Amino acid sequence: MSMVPELTESQQQTLAEFRKKVSDCLVDNEVHDDYFLLRWLRARKWDVDAAEKMLRNAMKNRISINIDSLDKWEAPEVLRKYLPYGVVGYDKEGSPIIVCPFYQFDIYGMLHCVTRFDFIRYVVKILENVMKQGFEQSKTHGVKARQVVVIFDVADFNMTQYAWRPAVELVMAMIKEYEQNYPEILKMCYIINAPKVFYFAFNFVKKLLDEYTMSKISISKYGSDKWKEAAFSHIDPDIMPKSFGGNLVENGDEKCPSKIVWGGKIPKELYVEQKDDDDKSFIEAIVNKGNKLKLEFDVGSKKPTEEDKLLSWDFRTVDHDIKFGIYSIDNATGEKRSEVPLTKVYSNEMNEVGFITTRPNTKYTVVFDNSGSYLRSKKLRYWVSLISENDDMLTLQSQVGQTEVVPADNN
Repeated sequence: MSMVPELTESQQQTLAEFRKKVSDCLVDNEVHDDYFLLRWLRARKWDVDAAEKMLRNAMKNRISINIDSLDKWEAPEVLRKYLPYGVVGYDKEGSPIIVCPFYQFDIYGMLHCVTRFDFIRYVVKILENVMKQGFEQSKTHGVKARQVVVIFDVADFNMTQYAWRPAVELVMAMIKEYEQNYPEILKMCYIINAPKVFYFAFNFVKKLLDEYTMSKISISKYGSDKWKEAAFSHIDPDIMPKSFGGNLVENGDEKCPSKIVWGGKIPKELYVEQKDDDDKSFIEAIVNKGNKLKLEFDVGSKKPTEEDKLLSWDFRTVDHDIKFGIYSIDNATGEKRSEVPLTKVYSNEMNEVGFITTRPNTKYTVVFDNSGSYLRSKKLRYWVSLISENDDMLTLQSQVGQTEVVPADNN
């Protein structure tokens, strides 16, 4: 069974050129086949240089957030119990089907229980597992099984929660994660039971989506069953829960709770108070208006039995947001990379927490940037440290190599 759709002679030549240019990135000959490469070429309209840049950035992102270790990561219980979703089976071409009772998602409660970083990691973990299922399905059903079908039920969509700035920031981060790192995997997305207020919100979201993604999204208004004709032309209604328009009932329950996590309002007693961990050596600093605070970390050579080093952070600002980012310089080649793009974070509303996996013989610079503020200084309380992958987070001590408050520059 061919893993590649029909290509013109010109497209075949472009594919061969692309494979040669990114050959150093392709570590798994089975997974990184021609169909995998076509996803990136199509996402960049067959521009080889743009596709190469996109693929390399995605590969760096996989390393930075340690995707290969996600299977060993035990996600917080509140994510497992209250993030609404389910994988209910496969369509007639073997594609995995994800359903999401989105209106059951308490984003305000969730962000008072887990960090944005952990939320994104958990969603990535789900998506990676679904893609693995699709890959296995493609061995018997063909390459279309590597695409995903998604059904979102947005009945009773509440705009109030998504007017909250951390919620907006999380949604934007998730869209960016998808668009930059998972191109061309969407077969079809059915958004059903959409109230008028959802259309208003979606007008902002669609500006962030590329043409391919938008062409795969179908929105049906509240109470309309028109989406079923298209969906059930390639999905067997007998595998779909009755609550999602199908025929499946589980012990009299139309929601089929063994297949779908239904989420719901998160009890306030599960909220985690945003406070500093007493076992971390937090440092207080003032980042003056027009200035940046830079923290440097030198990662030396790696011994054969040594674990990877993670650069981890936990910080909060008082009253105001701040820009945060990380860049690196290879000590041997002088190559400079953006590891975490410099972005405004609303760390005055909740702690900003995360980590990246580092490379040996590389210097990392963490930047807290207040150069865009000409009126106010920012009070910052932070913990940033180099740690081993399996270190107990409660026993870590700060390992800042050099701390420097500098005037604004181009870095």
